[in-house]
Amino acid sequence: MSKKLNSAGLIGFGMVAGMAVSMQFSAMAQKPGEPVLPLDELRQLADVYGLIKSDYVEPVEDKQLLTQAISGMVASLDPHSAYLDKKAYAELREGSQGKFVGLGIEIGQSDDGYIRIVSPIEDSPAYRAGIKAGDLITRLDSTPVKGLSLDESIKKMRGEPHTKVTLTILRKDEPQPLVFNIVREEIHQKSVKGKIVESGYAWLRVAQFQEPTVDDLASKISDLYRQDPNLKGMVLDLRNDPGGVLQGAIGVAAAFLPKDTAIVSTNGQLPDSKQTFYGRAEYYSLRSDGDALAKLPEAVKQVPLVVLVNTGSASASEIVAGALQDYKRATIIGSQTFGKGSVQTIRQLSADTAVKLTTARYYTPNGRSIQAKGIVPDLAVDENEDGDGLNSLRMREADLEKHLSNDREQESGKAKRDEMEEQIRILALEKKRKPLEYGGTEDFQLRQALNHLKGLPVQLAKGESKLVQADLPPKGKAKK
Repeated sequence: MSKKLNSAGLIGFGMVAGMAVSMQFSAMAQKPGEPVLPLDELRQLADVYGLIKSDYVEPVEDKQLLTQAISGMVASLDPHSAYLDKKAYAELREGSQGKFVGLGIEIGQSDDGYIRIVSPIEDSPAYRAGIKAGDLITRLDSTPVKGLSLDESIKKMRGEPHTKVTLTILRKDEPQPLVFNIVREEIHQKSVKGKIVESGYAWLRVAQFQEPTVDDLASKISDLYRQDPNLKGMVLDLRNDPGGVLQGAIGVAAAFLPKDTAIVSTNGQLPDSKQTFYGRAEYYSLRSDGDALAKLPEAVKQVPLVVLVNTGSASASEIVAGALQDYKRATIIGSQTFGKGSVQTIRQLSADTAVKLTTARYYTPNGRSIQAKGIVPDLAVDENEDGDGLNSLRMREADLEKHLSNDREQESGKAKRDEMEEQIRILALEKKRKPLEYGGTEDFQLRQALNHLKGLPVQLAKGESKLVQADLPPKGKAKK
């Protein structure tokens, strides 16, 4: 038995050592100035591989070891780089198309290592089962979620249609954990919705940026103008929008800005990561059947605009808010956004696996880096009249371990901010807030946005001036 294990270990060692040797020859042939491969570290990798194959308590498949080595190497870079196995890669493609198989919940990592429910998707299995925003998932089937990454937890919740997963939930007003048995279904997300909230004023929400988002946005804006051709103001709601497809963000910003306006730029090591993206169809159209924004009412380019954001607004939603803020096209209202200003590129490794790799940083038209800072609103307004509610419980990019640094601004005042935010978190938990229904009659931030559009006083967040009179941007004045 020992000889068999040692032979297997030697074979495994030979495979990796052979790879290192072949890399050594490649390194010898490298041109001057190119990076040299770290051969000593590659030999250590081969040594560890051989030890596991020969000495570990039970046999381990080569594929498992190599896959986990790749996964660990990529995951060690930053919170958003990841190895995508067959299942994860399929889910990524499904999500960008606005559909996936799962439970129908938006989630985030809580401070104590559990999974926090941001909100259930309307009419999803989780929604029908009674899952609520603010719930904490402690177990997925029999697996504790503490110690799992967010991606690992998502993998466990996704699966085949009509299969079951058991969630153990902690809820603030319940003395005992709750257990939910939920059957997975194909979830179809509608990324854009809107309505006339009162005569002359429209509310337009983008929940996530997907492949159909620009088409859906154009359709919804046209529908709103059919209902009320004389709109006096519009609220673009990006709260809790986690981002998504870059083209979607470019198209949403382009809908409100003059044609050909620079929307966002990127910068990284590769030449093709140094780009500027403009408000033209070639940059936001994912379909070959024309420009979805071409038939928008011209009035949408001048209508007074407010953008609502919060700590859950990330990535693509920060691109939109940043562009509209830089051109003074809209007033940004809410709280400082998440701060995910990095570009992830999908590099396919095989027919059904890939690596999601951070390849660049995003910058607003004025050159501001979004990374680990986010977009600071023009008017800071709490989620509720008497405080920031559940929004104050969320983490930001700067709170994540191994987050990419901001290359244009220093991260300052974090300790003071953390101390203040901890007090806000405690107050929010004590008040046992209900999750907010965006666009509803009790939506305090939406009411303040409408006040601003009407030129009425706006109630600012605690610590700011209590009231501020609206100062609307001049119609059609976008900085070039």
